[in-house]
Amino acid sequence: MRRALQLAATPGVPHGPNPRVGCVLLADDGTEVAEGFHRGAGTPHAEAAALAEAGESARGTTAVVTLEPCNHTGRTGPCAEALIAAGIRRVVHAASDQSSVATGGADRLRAAGIEVEGGLMADDARALNRAWTFAVEHGRPYVTWKFATTLDGRSAAADGTSRWVSSRAARLDTHRLRAECDTMLVGANTVVVDDPELTVRDEVDEPVARQPLRAVMGLRDLPADRRVLNDRAETVQLRTRDPREALELLHQRGRQHVFLEGGPTLAAAFLEAGLVDEVVCYVAPMLLGAGTSAVADLGITTIAEALRLHVDDVHVLQGHDGEDTNVRLTMRRH
Repeated sequence: MRRALQLAATPGVPHGPNPRVGCVLLADDGTEVAEGFHRGAGTPHAEAAALAEAGESARGTTAVVTLEPCNHTGRTGPCAEALIAAGIRRVVHAASDQSSVATGGADRLRAAGIEVEGGLMADDARALNRAWTFAVEHGRPYVTWKFATTLDGRSAAADGTSRWVSSRAARLDTHRLRAECDTMLVGANTVVVDDPELTVRDEVDEPVARQPLRAVMGLRDLPADRRVLNDRAETVQLRTRDPREALELLHQRGRQHVFLEGGPTLAAAFLEAGLVDEVVCYVAPMLLGAGTSAVADLGITTIAEALRLHVDDVHVLQGHDGEDTNVRLTMRRH
């Protein structure tokens, strides 16, 4: 199963709309017969890839797979049926498939006389597909709010300047996190005022080949010259100010992980609606004493009502060429 999880996590596989899955076929003596992994929507599923590699040698083997084999026909056929047809003797899977269209694979396999065991390293499999699992179970995308701040919680100086609160190392790290999401979301005001391009760029500041969807939320029209409207990535305007409606519209598009990079007003709206699942904060060792706060007024007037976060990770991003060292905090709501 550890090998299957490694296969599922193969670099370069798109994040969504399908889960990342790995599969290993084992003979009765424990030797590996074949392996496979899902390479993205429209390509063979992990089980099908492993079966194709094994050929007739698949008969009588045990299939070890990171997700319960699917039981539906989409762009490809049901993996449960493929395993049955190949003569697989036993299936061991990690996480169960909770999606309404694909569930039932384990029951179908058992009905065909195949031994099925589930739950082995299920937490690891769920963590690998964190956003996909969340979207399936909650009916909306997982939301990561990212912001950069000074030690006193300012995202911009009093004159509006904000380039650069964070260091180059922090900005490169942000692009790494952007690449793990399928949607970048900002408010219309941010687009009008700051004109961000909202693309994922590499270490030499060039756009990478595969880009997340750029989503702009708000009712105002966008000037035609804004960079977010260029051809380097797809862009959609969500004509709403309601965070829940915005996420519903994105969910209808098959989006599973939203990277929220808007200003303090948009951040406050999502926080107040209880729709921020993860917070990533880059802290720079500087003080401004005045300027724009990282988040707008949340209506909290006493410490007892504070929105508290659990710290999952603290990472130091060393400065280079005279730049400050930044600290990245990764947190989630209690």
